[in-house]
Amino acid sequence: MERALVQIALFGLLLTLVTTLPNKDDWDIYSFHVNSTVTSRYATTVITSRVANRMDESKEIEFHVRIPKNAFISKFKMLIDGQEYDGVVKAKEQAQQQYTEAVSRGQSAGLVSSVGRTLEEFKTSVTVAAHKKVTFELTYEELLKRKLGKYELQIHARPMQPVKDFKVDVYIHEKASIDFIEVKGGLSTKALANAITKTHADKQAWVHFYPTEDQQKTCDSCGDQGMNGDLVIVYDVNRDTSLGDIKRSAGYFVHHFAPSSLPRIPKNVVFVIDQSGSMYGRKIQQTRIALIHILNDLAEDDFFGLFTFDSSIFHWKRELVQANKENLDSAKKFAQDIETRGATNINRAVLEGARMLNAHPREGSASILILLTDGDPTTGVTNLETIQSNVRGVIADKFPLYCLGFGFDVNFEFLEKMSLQNNGAARRIYEDSDADLQLKGFYEEVATPLLTDVTMIYAGAHNLTQTNFSQYYNGSEIVVAGQITDNDIETFSPQVVAISRNTSMAFSDTNTGESTGTVSDSHIQRVWAYLTVKQLLEKELQLSGPEKQNVKKEALELSLKYNFVTPLTSMVVTKPLGENTDVLHKPKEGATPWAQQHPVRTGQRRLRLKAGSMGYRGTGRSGITGAGKAYLVPPMLDVSRMYPAAGKAYLVPPALDVSQMYPAAALPDINIYSVPEEIAVAPTIVPERATNVPLIHRFLLKTETQSLPLCFDVTGDVRLKLLHHPNRELSVNGELDSVVHGGFKRIVIHFKTDLHVEVDTQRITVREGQAVTQHTGQDLITVGSLTVIMRDKEIDVAAGDTHMVILIHKRGDKEFIWPVLRQQPSDNNVSGILALKTAVYEEMQQTPSTKLKIKDQEIDATRSIAVDYSIVSALTLDCWLMSAESALQRRLDDFIVTQL
Repeated sequence: MERALVQIALFGLLLTLVTTLPNKDDWDIYSFHVNSTVTSRYATTVITSRVANRMDESKEIEFHVRIPKNAFISKFKMLIDGQEYDGVVKAKEQAQQQYTEAVSRGQSAGLVSSVGRTLEEFKTSVTVAAHKKVTFELTYEELLKRKLGKYELQIHARPMQPVKDFKVDVYIHEKASIDFIEVKGGLSTKALANAITKTHADKQAWVHFYPTEDQQKTCDSCGDQGMNGDLVIVYDVNRDTSLGDIKRSAGYFVHHFAPSSLPRIPKNVVFVIDQSGSMYGRKIQQTRIALIHILNDLAEDDFFGLFTFDSSIFHWKRELVQANKENLDSAKKFAQDIETRGATNINRAVLEGARMLNAHPREGSASILILLTDGDPTTGVTNLETIQSNVRGVIADKFPLYCLGFGFDVNFEFLEKMSLQNNGAARRIYEDSDADLQLKGFYEEVATPLLTDVTMIYAGAHNLTQTNFSQYYNGSEIVVAGQITDNDIETFSPQVVAISRNTSMAFSDTNTGESTGTVSDSHIQRVWAYLTVKQLLEKELQLSGPEKQNVKKEALELSLKYNFVTPLTSMVVTKPLGENTDVLHKPKEGATPWAQQHPVRTGQRRLRLKAGSMGYRGTGRSGITGAGKAYLVPPMLDVSRMYPAAGKAYLVPPALDVSQMYPAAALPDINIYSVPEEIAVAPTIVPERATNVPLIHRFLLKTETQSLPLCFDVTGDVRLKLLHHPNRELSVNGELDSVVHGGFKRIVIHFKTDLHVEVDTQRITVREGQAVTQHTGQDLITVGSLTVIMRDKEIDVAAGDTHMVILIHKRGDKEFIWPVLRQQPSDNNVSGILALKTAVYEEMQQTPSTKLKIKDQEIDATRSIAVDYSIVSALTLDCWLMSAESALQRRLDDFIVTQL
């Protein structure tokens, strides 16, 4: 009997997965509870969902929930027909066999992926017999971080159906007493006002959210599919200038330090702004807006510097100046006039920012360096480790470096490591309509230094988390945890030493808190473990060699002891006999599920294949046994994240059919590894590629959501209509390369009636009437209102409200070009491949023969991969492969031109 997949979007702390709505008669979420207990800022959340299969046949019920990226999952279990099935946390290597087996069956084994700004998605599924029930229970833990004077606990609900027994219960207990508590968010509306109750009594607060089924249908964010919105619980605790809130037991302590009523420290701040070509359009517009807001917030006793960079540096002023009205007005004009151009020399820019701060020592002030960039270093010093070493040497622990990574093209791990090495932090700025508010919000977090050189001292304690902090900012909080030596509370003595303006201050308090019972002992110990693991993972990112391995080993041991799913551990989700085993990984920031996957089992047979041969040379048996067929994929299709690789080729299992996309091609000597027995197959014969075999080029069509993009193939050296903008008298056509897999060899721009610009990898040819000029250098070409700028690896083209970038990529010793529309024209009658709207679809079923629903049509699709050439550092992405007509929703011939 064919099993139907029933997808349930559960409520977690934050946004739930968008899925296809199944027939609500098939299943029933008859009870859903979120219970979050916050004790001294540490939240333990339990999500319990009870689901009944109302059908006369078995159904596969899928569990989806999204949790904060900052959280660690610590427990998961399912209860089916009186039997309990628990998830078990293991070291990643120990969970590898189950993981590999799932991959080999073509299943998605990376069960946690990053989704959006602050979320991770957990999912699993189980088959439920007819008229039976299943209970899912997920527990995760997180330390709430204080920002701008408040803590936030956000609960997003998208049940996809009204739930009869729906409850959200939040209990907060703070020994320091609660200053205020508010409930905000999209579900805190007039229609649901009587569903929310809030109680606040000194050290405790309760929030309950119990909407009725009718309310779940009729509120502003509601409908027949139930609620779709969020609750945000905002609170803070009472503070003074004393030592702060210390919670301790016989064995452990946690110290929250956030003194109030301190004078602000004047600051010296330098803003280093990337203006390279990739910042064109909305990114640079939002940066201008944010900079002007930030400059408005500078105090008159602050000093500041501002410059932009691409391959060069463009100073507003070469030295720091006072934030008086005259200087601020001048700086705002500079910010307003920032334009994009050039490559990205991050090394030179950060060193210049550090030089400006080092040249302006000012007693009683705090210095801050802020870098904003959206790309990798592409010119000057480009070796990442060399840049990090250079920056560390010039900053020399004198001030923090904060790196803001704009968008997803940026190498966030590089920025994060560089920030952590210099007492700062990295923050991703998302390319949304509120990016300027994100930038301003980050600045507000560091806008008001209150203390510098903060040292936390704990006599009678050991195994401490971080105790030295370069600066403490208004509205934030320093948290330190540790173990009390010999469990002797009497010898435990905390103290904080710091500098406030020009004055050295010491914070101490003989009343360090009461001894607590066994429940709190466990709680405090888990806070210590959570914070220790977080900081060890940050430390591991900065180290190398034996030191890195020692820190990694310590973090792994703690993760296993406290049952945390961290980047070093996995949770094996056990199920009834006969069900597939799932393995849960925690992703890194910005990584896709594929990027988290490990290579297949080691120790497999290694083969050597020589180009042009009709077989192979190997060690051992004469072939690899197995069913199906395999394809030797040339290096232009990078599948190394999916399948094991050595050298420049990959042996791909039959689940990924690339026989049409990449015919047998002549390759240099290569090494390949065999895949696991489950998918092992005989190697493909690799003769010279016949000259009459057409090449296939794969195109990506991005989506509006976090869903996979669509992809389709175009065969041969086709000439395509890229863009036609009749109101601007602008058209752009491109010819696909018949030699290189992947891209175009020529792009021709026609503007008005007598201007034609031809672009290839070597030159730009301009034909204006009878005059012909050629350009090969990095110069500016202006003809009328058309502007073309040629740089190392990209060519900028601007005409009115249209802006296009032509990127130059290299594959082996061959170069090709790829067009990207950076600014969409405002007119509705624009057409062409580049003017296609983002894809919108629904997944009808998730089996090997997947069907997608596009504009009320069901379309067959196959999970595959494609290279995204729309960014400088091309990435390999998962995608849904389908015919060109299905992806384009029209004939491919509509996009083909006979002449360039």
